[in-house]
Amino acid sequence: MTEHHDEAQAESARADEAQAGEVAGAEPHGGEVVAPTIHVDRYEGIWMRVIAVMLAIFLITVTISGFAVGFQVPGVYQRIDPTKLYEAGSPFAEPGLRELAPGKYEAYIRAQIWQFTPNEIRIPAGSTVTFYVTSQDVQHGIKIAETNINMMALPGQISRLTTRFDKPGTYNFVCHEYCGQLHHTMYGRIIVEEPGAEQAQVQ
Repeated sequence: MTEHHDEAQAESARADEAQAGEVAGAEPHGGEVVAPTIHVDRYEGIWMRVIAVMLAIFLITVTISGFAVGFQVPGVYQRIDPTKLYEAGSPFAEPGLRELAPGKYEAYIRAQIWQFTPNEIRIPAGSTVTFYVTSQDVQHGIKIAETNINMMALPGQISRLTTRFDKPGTYNFVCHEYCGQLHHTMYGRIIVEEPGAEQAQVQ
């Protein structure tokens, strides 16, 4: 009877091991637990590799665009009450160009129907300029030709982007968001001069 009891216990133990193996996703084989094999269809494998390559290309492109080419995503730099743009202390009360250091500037531009203030800025070639733009009335936009500056000018929001002007010449900027009957007359220009030709100025 003892022998029969021992055999029953051994059988019960083997059953428990087999059940544990099934729960863990493995199959008992010869008293050993064998890890299950995963089968990947040939076409699924191809698409997985294609997607991995596409993600790698995307990551490389974004890295090069952001760090080498200088592409930037315009965003909300700060909030501002459009009814208080002319109050003392507001940088948009007297918008214009400010020199931070040799070759480094910041330009505050106020957009309104149907003009930019200021509408002309002069800087020496090789200058880096950070633009701060807002609107005092309706939705506007600003795009500076031959640069990465292309952003919205919205009431209550200050948009910011930075670019460098290495090549002397005239860079026109326009409002690219329809803002009314005289939208097409809303433009300005940045004049980049040879270094030393004339001190940076704004009109």
